Amino acid sequence: MGPLKPNLIELIVGLITFSVVFAALAKVLLPRINKTLAEREEATTGRLEEAETVQREAQRVRTEYQAELSAARHEASQIRQAAHEEGIALLAAVRSEGQRVREEMVAAATVQLEADRVIAEAELREHVLGLATELAGRIIGEPLSDVERARAVADAFFAAAEADAKG
Repeated sequence: MGPLKPNLIELIVGLITFSVVFAALAKVLLPRINKTLAEREEATTGRLEEAETVQREAQRVRTEYQAELSAARHEASQIRQAAHEEGIALLAAVRSEGQRVREEMVAAATVQLEADRVIAEAELREHVLGLATELAGRIIGEPLSDVERARAVADAFFAAAEADAKG
């Protein structure tokens, strides 16, 4: 027999066995496979839809976050600007207060110096008058007792010296 002339009984038995196996696969196994594939497809599709929903939600949250971040940056910029302006105003106020205090101190010091100068000049005149009277008394050989006359001479001398200094 050979491949071109098969045994008829073996051929019929082979065809029947093939039909039984094919029928069993078509009736039992194929519906189970299709059901499992459909469940997987449904699960995958559900997961994709769920993932898309989560992605849209994440995008919305990200957009909100960026809007809040932008608002926070803008607010921080305004706060920095206000603090800068406040610092400049405070610095100007401190400078003007310092300038005022300095001018007051200079004016008080000028008044004090003038008062000290007048006092020192008066003390110096008295001291010079005393020394001049004593020196004149030594030159003459007897003490001079006319203090009023000596004071008048000294005042005339100092007036002439001031006039020379001014002119």
